[in-house]
Amino acid sequence: MRKICVVTGSRAEYGLLSPLLQEVKADPELTLQLVVTGMHLSPEFGLTYQEIVNDGFEINDKVEMLLSSDTAIGITKSMGLGLIGFADVFERLNPDIVVLLGDRYEIMAAAQAAMIAKIPIAHLHGGESTEGAVDEAIRHSVSKMSHLHFVSTEIYRNRVIQLGEQPDRVFNVGAIGLDNIRSLNLLSREKFEESINFKLGHVNFLVTYHPLTLGQRSSEELTLELLKALDHFKHVNIIFTKPNADADGRVISQLIDTYVHANPERTVTFTSLGKLRYLSALKYVDVVIGNSSSGIIEVPMFQLPTVDIGTRQKGRIKGSTVIETAEQSDAIIHSINQALDPNFLESNVRKSSPIYGDGMTAPRIMKCLKELNLEGILYKRFYDLEH
Repeated sequence: MRKICVVTGSRAEYGLLSPLLQEVKADPELTLQLVVTGMHLSPEFGLTYQEIVNDGFEINDKVEMLLSSDTAIGITKSMGLGLIGFADVFERLNPDIVVLLGDRYEIMAAAQAAMIAKIPIAHLHGGESTEGAVDEAIRHSVSKMSHLHFVSTEIYRNRVIQLGEQPDRVFNVGAIGLDNIRSLNLLSREKFEESINFKLGHVNFLVTYHPLTLGQRSSEELTLELLKALDHFKHVNIIFTKPNADADGRVISQLIDTYVHANPERTVTFTSLGKLRYLSALKYVDVVIGNSSSGIIEVPMFQLPTVDIGTRQKGRIKGSTVIETAEQSDAIIHSINQALDPNFLESNVRKSSPIYGDGMTAPRIMKCLKELNLEGILYKRFYDLEH
């Protein structure tokens, strides 16, 4: 039986991977190995590994690597701890393939350990571009260490090939996050409100704002600009989700907590909504605001506008539902008003079509993981575009 080892380090990444985990787990010819690390094991970020267990998955190993620090030094040291931990885990589990998604620093550590251990790596969501974050360099580095590539659009497939990867190892399968939208039974409005202990208003925002890890302005300054803009919409109820464990992220959480404490009647905040509550929220809010990739990939499936702030997601392919805006409060206010405009909703949102696939990504990936011949896969020849 082929052993498929999947690594997850954050709530969002697990939510994306869960359809693939279900596919692999259900196949009698495959063995699922699940390794949990990063924010999943941190009380500060909600100990979200418990959600994985509650979903019925067995965790085969845990890699403790997250230091209680959001400085560049602390994150670099966390990566070092992760590299040591993954070396031990891969030696013990001895998987046939390691599956990694995305571009976070814990994924970088897992990729390095698997590469040295001579374990084939399958990478999801390569070829994408996020110019405002260090994720950009991590993503392309993981692609170069990987042997199989599952990308979300044909443009991204071409980018991975441009990195020198063999075309017959790069598969355009769509964005795996869309699978959840097809398969989950989302909560009713009443059940959703009950689950978050918060009453939705006539107009509602969902806000997720992460640090701009390559930016010149501080997270504090940028978050205050966002909160100043949100203060303009006194009639709106707001659901905040907290940022990832990135450099300079803790101050964002603190500012959000202060804002919610000052506006308890119309705001609420969560370290993690989990995939069911998050996707259910998208059924009932009017605008998604922030700088998360979800606003670009998953949110358009709900025919819902996204206000994308700053350069964190600059470079990603964006549909007509996404409004790009600068990081000044006046610009954010203008963009939110545009997102609420009935003319924009009619022409740009309700008539939009998805650009990241059809929600059947996990079965395509699982079929490749199961059937592809792995003999000689560790030997990589650089593919020149002149070919």
